[in-house]
Formats: sequence, structure tokens, C-alpha cells
Amino acid sequence: MQPGWVTGLVFRTIYGTICNMFCDVPKTQNIHVMASTSYSFLCLCVPLVVLGLFPAKCALGVVRGGRAAVTLKSVLNHWEQRTFDRAENLFEQTFKNIDDVLFKEAGCGNELDYVEQTSWVLFLKYLDDLEKERESAASLSGKSYEPILRDEYRWGVWAMPRTEDGEIDHHAALTGDDLTEFVNGKLFPYLSKFKTAADSFDTIEYKIGEIFSEIRNKIQSGYSLRDVLNYVDELRFQTSSDKHEMSHLYEDKIKNMGNAGRNGGEYYTPRPLIRSIVKVIAPKIGEKVYDAAVGSAGFLVESFDYMRDPENHKGKKLSVKDVRTLQKETLFGKEKKSMAFIIGTMNMILHGVSAPNIVHTNSLTENLSDIQEKNRFDVCLANPPFGGKERKEVQQNFPIKTGETAFLFLQHFIKMLRAGGRAGIVIKNTFLSNSDNASVSLRKELLESCDLHTVLDLPGGTFTGAGVKTVVLFFEKGNPTKNTWYYQLNLERNLGKTNPLNEDDLAEFVELQKTKADSDNSWTVNIKDVDQTSFDLSVKNPNNNDEVVLREPEEILDEIERLDGEASEILETIRGLV
Repeated sequence: MQPGWVTGLVFRTIYGTICNMFCDVPKTQNIHVMASTSYSFLCLCVPLVVLGLFPAKCALGVVRGGRAAVTLKSVLNHWEQRTFDRAENLFEQTFKNIDDVLFKEAGCGNELDYVEQTSWVLFLKYLDDLEKERESAASLSGKSYEPILRDEYRWGVWAMPRTEDGEIDHHAALTGDDLTEFVNGKLFPYLSKFKTAADSFDTIEYKIGEIFSEIRNKIQSGYSLRDVLNYVDELRFQTSSDKHEMSHLYEDKIKNMGNAGRNGGEYYTPRPLIRSIVKVIAPKIGEKVYDAAVGSAGFLVESFDYMRDPENHKGKKLSVKDVRTLQKETLFGKEKKSMAFIIGTMNMILHGVSAPNIVHTNSLTENLSDIQEKNRFDVCLANPPFGGKERKEVQQNFPIKTGETAFLFLQHFIKMLRAGGRAGIVIKNTFLSNSDNASVSLRKELLESCDLHTVLDLPGGTFTGAGVKTVVLFFEKGNPTKNTWYYQLNLERNLGKTNPLNEDDLAEFVELQKTKADSDNSWTVNIKDVDQTSFDLSVKNPNNNDEVVLREPEEILDEIERLDGEASEILETIRGLV
């Protein structure tokens, strides 16, 4: 071994460890740090050699050690990529296998059912891996661990019992009618009781009870359920990369729900749109983020990812206190429908929120006059359902009476915001111009109580399967609106299932919104210039030169008369041929 080789390698190993401590580089990447700093060390060594303060052979060892580190880094990179690809393929194939089983299952009719049934099984597997992590952590610290579930209800006992050599114990594993009877008659009732026994609603125990109080097993065949359990057992939730990959695949399943018929599309808002809205609102650690129509929790998940990303904190790593605040005191949601509640909860768990603050309730049943300051939030983000009709008794909770669900939600969000609070709400574009009393009154209320600073006009096809056009309202509560900046998203293609919205489509909007600059697609309207009777906020791009030439009424009548004459002549010709 060359003199100084070990010296150089050890020197850089120590340096890499220091970098890890202060630069938030994972310890498994020490070798990457070593390799990337090799030539920095060379630059340091050369003047020291010249001055006689560092042996030349040791300097040469530094270089050679660096070359070895670079070679090892390339091997690691290749290994990591292959590992990631294998995990990705495994997870994707497993999800496909589960769908194939459920497709043949009489109790599951479409993609909505597939996601729902996959969710509760995934949750129990996640819970088992969580128990193992907690058990290991307690053992390492010399503490005792009290399992969340009793032994007979743990995954490794009822779902996947194993022999001493780690193989599945087929004699002990339930299947067929025995399995469905256990799940329906014992497991679900046991798990549903956690809701009343939990100490607090923000614990994993409460979430267990809440989920299994709202869901039922639709997999009627115990043999099909056994197949699903076997496939899910192949999945792992023990590393951040596992959870990251799983969360992306779960998002894909939620996205596919939009093609499942019925109301599947209401659970999924395009993630590029959500990410762009979150970037504009820019929630901060310490602020409370709220979605009263949480669906699959896309807005809360993206807010979570945004706030924990060091790039959004000037590269500063979150402190332990920040992480705790983000986990327990930041993200809040409500959801009316059982399926959406289950899916949203599972989606947040897979993205790293251990006990999501999602409540299964109808937000609109809360009387606005009962909302106090302590109930309010700093940020509201949502895509409330369109076109729904609420009952008369629900409408009584709102000062502006309307049966349109989205308009009730908008009133709810305005009331739930603190002074200075910010909101990004997706709503039908007809809200901007409808002439009915409720729409006019709501626009007036929004403009007088909030600063409606931005309106994003989205093209048709943004929401797969939805025939309505939408806009996003960005506003801040506390001051009346003086000017509103509009951005019209004009794309040179038609959006659809095979050609969806992407983040590049919205990049110009996000950039221009920072300064509210004018462009071919953006302009500013002074609210004083808006009709003060109708408060019509329609999107009318003044930069659009495609004017429609309107003909005079007499000209139109003459055209109709001419066409009628031609039609009569054709009809007579046809009669002559008969």
C-alpha cells in the first residue's frame, strides 16, 4: 500500500463525518462526501508540500485515496440506483397483483373499491412495521415496550404467522371462511374500539379506531383476501425510500380513481396544480394549515413536503421542535365521506405524517356564528366539491343562503381564516360572473373582507372527467381588495387523461405571481373599475386580440331567410326524385 494512502483516506473520512454532522448529509453517504472533496484536499496539500510542512508521499496518498473514493462512489451510485429500481418494480408489480385479485372479487366493483380495500390492509402492515421500529428503539434504549395491539391481532400472528426459520406457517395462517370470519367478526370490532379508548385524537391509536369504525371488509372470499395479505406482506415501510416510493404509487392509485366512474374524480386534484398553489401561499413552520374538504389530502401532503424541505428554509435543517410542530400542530382537515377519509388518512401516513389530524365530519354543519378565534387557521387550501346541494338546515348555518356546496365552503374558509391568513381555493369559474343574489353577495363579501390579490384561470380538461372550467382564488383576510391580478393559463394543447397538466405548464404563473407582472397572459384589474352592483369578476384578457365581429340583426335575419330558401329548394328537389 502506498505511503499516505491510508492517511489520506482516513483524513477524508473524518472530514466526511464532520460534513454529515453540519450539512445534514446522511451517514450512509460518507463516501460521497469523501470523493467530492478529494481535489479540495489536493489544493490544500500542494502549498503545504511546497513549504515542507506536509510529506509529498502523504499528499500523493491523498490523491490516490481520492481516486479510490471516486471509484467506490461510482459503484455505490450504481448499486443505489439498481436497488431503487428493484424496489420500484417490486412495489409497482405488487400493486398490480393486488388489483388483479380484487378485479375478480365480487365485493369490489371498481377502482374506488380497490383503493379502499387495499388501504386498510396496507394500514395494518404499516402498523406492524411501526410496532417493530418502536420495539427496536425501546430495546436499544433499555426500555420496555407496550405493543399497540394485543398479540392475537398483530400482523405476524393472524395474517402472516411464520416458522422459526422465517417461512410462512401455512398450517397456522388463516384462509377461506376462517379468515373472513376472523376479520369481520373479531379483527374489525377490536380495532374500532380504539377510538373510544385512545387518550387523544392526535394519536395513532385514535386513528386506528377511527379508520376501522368507518370501513368494512368488502373482500368476500377468504381465499382472495389471503392472496392480498400475501402480496402486501412483501411490502416494507421501514426506510424513508420505501415510504417515498410507496407514497408515489399510492398517489397513482388515487389518480386512477378519476377514471373509475361515479364521483371518483372528486378525490384527486392534479398534483402539479396543488404544488403551484402551495408555492404561491408558501406556508411556514408554526402556521396552521386547514382543508375542510380534504379528500385524498393532496393539499395537506404537499404542504407537509413543502415545509419540511430545507430549500424553503434557506437551506436550514428543521429542529426537533419544528418537526414535532409539523407533525402534530400544523396540518388539519375534515372530510364528510368515509372512503375519502380513509384514503386521505392513509395518504398522509405514507407521506410521513404519523397521526394525521383529519376528522370525519361534514364541515358545513358547523354554524359560522359559533366559530371563535381559537378555531381559526393561518392558511386554507382546498378544492371543495362542485355542484352539490346541501339541505336547508345546513344552509341556515351561513349568512348567505345557497344550495351550492362550493359557495358554502367559500364562506366557511373566509370565516375560518385568521386576520392576515392566506387562502388558495379552487372553484368553478362561473362564480366570477353568476348574477344570482347568492353569487353577487358572496363576491361582495369576499372583496370587502379579503384582498383577492390573484385569480388563476385554468383551461378546460384540467380535472380529468370534469366538464366544468375552474379558477383558483388567492386571497388574504383583513383588508379589502384594491387590485386583482389575473393569469390566464393558455396552453398549446388540449388537456386530458393522456396529456395532463404538468408543473412546467404553471412555471410562468408561479414566477410572474411574485411581482404580479403583466404579460400576454396576465393583467391587473382595479376593483374600482368593476361594476359595483354585480361585482362581476369575469376573466377578460385585455391582451387577447381575437375579437369576434358581431353582425347587425338585419344582416343575421337576411342570412336566415336566404338559408331557408335554399333549404326549400333542396326539399323540392328531393320530392321530385321520390
